[in-house]
Amino acid sequence: MGEGRARVAIALALGLAAAPASAAEFVMKFGIATVNDSQHHFANIYKEALEKASGGRIEVQVYPASQLGAIPVEIQGVQIGSIQAFMGPVDFFTGIDQRFSVFSAPMLFRDEANAAAAVHDPALEEATLKIAEPKGLVGMAMMMVGASHYAAKKPILRLADFQGKKLRINGSDLERAKMSKLGATGVGMALSEVMPALDQGVIDGTISGFAVFVPFKMNTLVKVVTVTNDTMLVSIAAVSKRWLDGLPPDLSKLVLDTGRKLEAEGQAYEATTMVQLEQQWIQMGGEVHHLPPEDMAKLKTLLTPVGDEVTASQPPVHAMLEQVRAAKAKH
Repeated sequence: MGEGRARVAIALALGLAAAPASAAEFVMKFGIATVNDSQHHFANIYKEALEKASGGRIEVQVYPASQLGAIPVEIQGVQIGSIQAFMGPVDFFTGIDQRFSVFSAPMLFRDEANAAAAVHDPALEEATLKIAEPKGLVGMAMMMVGASHYAAKKPILRLADFQGKKLRINGSDLERAKMSKLGATGVGMALSEVMPALDQGVIDGTISGFAVFVPFKMNTLVKVVTVTNDTMLVSIAAVSKRWLDGLPPDLSKLVLDTGRKLEAEGQAYEATTMVQLEQQWIQMGGEVHHLPPEDMAKLKTLLTPVGDEVTASQPPVHAMLEQVRAAKAKH
């Protein structure tokens, strides 16, 4: 073997030839709190699409399962530019602007399909994606990521079983008001803290979707998921304005356009996996429970007024709630 070929062989053995011929000009760290769900899927297809569309000028690094920190830390990182993108439920953005909270108004949507259609209503989506821009977060995509369900160590089998329980919520005022109506206490908490809090008895249960119950193996702590479909989970992907403003105009536009183009694919994936995840929960030994009709009727009566009651003293927030209602009424 010649000297030159020998050097190449040594370099390959050491992994020194694994790096691309030219490194990307920009790196986009994309954080999410979940793993192996529709948000994770969206981040992965976004990575593939943006790297291809940018001709390799932007490298997207996906960090699931809160690898970049708890949700509030990741959102703050996007604001200051140390993290370039984050995707998560809009409830977690209420500290930036309370208008995000209206998507969590209980009994707002008829079902998951109605919520998905409303979220992608052009006028509503355009308005929502721009809400946090003055605070350094530019929205690039939205998705409905399933219904929010209840699970507790002591199962919630009847409406009365909510009484006295401390249930983890994402942290919005609307969620707290909902819990109060049901006789429970809502405890705001990042996803990364939920399992330890359940294990240690800090909380009695949690409000989450099957996209959390299954990948995080919560069947080790709770067995019964109670389905009421009273609230839908809406997620938003936001990009750091500071980072975006530092990109060449063509790449800045590409970052946002790519997100919007992938929404339909991401939403279709969510619709498919929702059923699969529920089945996986049962295969893991979990149970799915539905409240009896009389309890569901009472729950609807209790929760329907929450949206108006909480937002009545906040005109901009109430106006946003009305905009969501108008969008969902079209579908």
